[in-house]
Amino acid sequence: MTPFVLRSPRSAAEAVAWLAANPQARVLAGGTDLLPNLRRGIVASDTLIDLGGIDDLQQITRDGSGWVLGAGVTLQQLAGHSEIKSALPALAQAAASVAGPSHRTVATLGGNLCLDTRCVFYNQSEWWRQSNNYCLKNQGEVCHVAPQGARCHAAWSGDLAPALIALDASIEILHSDGPRTLPLADFYQDDGANPLTLGAGELVTRVRIPAQPDGMRCGYRKARTRGAVDFPLVGVAVRVTMANGVIRELRVALTGTNSRPVLLEGCAALCKQPVTPELLGALGKLVQKQVSPMRSTVTASNYRRQVASVLAQRLVSELTGL
Repeated sequence: MTPFVLRSPRSAAEAVAWLAANPQARVLAGGTDLLPNLRRGIVASDTLIDLGGIDDLQQITRDGSGWVLGAGVTLQQLAGHSEIKSALPALAQAAASVAGPSHRTVATLGGNLCLDTRCVFYNQSEWWRQSNNYCLKNQGEVCHVAPQGARCHAAWSGDLAPALIALDASIEILHSDGPRTLPLADFYQDDGANPLTLGAGELVTRVRIPAQPDGMRCGYRKARTRGAVDFPLVGVAVRVTMANGVIRELRVALTGTNSRPVLLEGCAALCKQPVTPELLGALGKLVQKQVSPMRSTVTASNYRRQVASVLAQRLVSELTGL
C-alpha cells in the first residue's frame, strides 16, 4: 500500500472534523473491505481515520422504542447477541452469514452498510484492470457489464442492509452541522459507481430499529458460490406478521442483484390473504420483475433472478409455517 497517516479520534465529532479538513481521508473501522481495495489500488488515500477508539460507536442499547446500534458494533457481536437472536433473528442471521469468523470479529455494522459495490471487472488487481482499460467505476470510460450504457452496474452485496431495511430501520449520520436521520432504504441510490447518499464529511454513527409489531417473524437467507466467505449472489430478508391465519404485513428486501438493496414494492397486495402456493407464486413474480442482476458476478444473471425468487418464496413459507 502507499504510505498514509493514521488518525485516531476519541469522538465522532472529532472524526467528522478531520473528514471535513481532508476530503480525501477514508474512514477505517474493521478494514475488511477498505484495506484490500487500498492494496489493489482501487481506492487511494493519504489519511485513514480509525474509529476503533470511539466507545460511543460500539454500544448496543434497547428500550421501549426499539434498538439503537452503534456503527462500530462488530458483526460477531450482532451474530452472537442473545437478545438480538431472539427478537431480531434476521439481523443475527445476516451478520452470521458475512465472510468468515475472523472477518466478523473486526468487521462492523457501519462498514457493512457502507460496503463498496462489487463487480468481476472492478474487484481485481491493478494490472488486471489496466489490461482491460479499467472500467466506468474506476478510471475507465466503459462499463464492461453493459458497454452500450452510460452507468455502472456493479452490485450492492452487503448482507446487513436488507435485514435492517426489512425491519424498517433508520440510519443516523453526523455532519459538522449536526446529526441527520433517514430511513435506511433512502441511504442508497441505484448507481453502482456511487451507491451511497452519504455526503462529503459525513459519518454513519448509529442504526435505529423501531419496536417490532406483535407476532412479527423475520429471517435472512443467502445464496453464494461457496458455503462461507463469499459475498451473496442473492440475499433475501423477510419480515412478516400474521393475524388470524392471514398476512397482516409483509416486507421483503434483497441484496446482490441491483446496485442498491431492493425493498420489494407491491407486498401490500399480498396482505389480508392466507399463505398459499398461489400467493407464494405471486411473490416470486414480484421479485423477478424488480431485481435486475447483471453479469457482474461469476454466475449467470437469469440464474440469480430465479434464485432470488425461490429464496423469497421459501423464506416466507418457512416463517409462516406453510
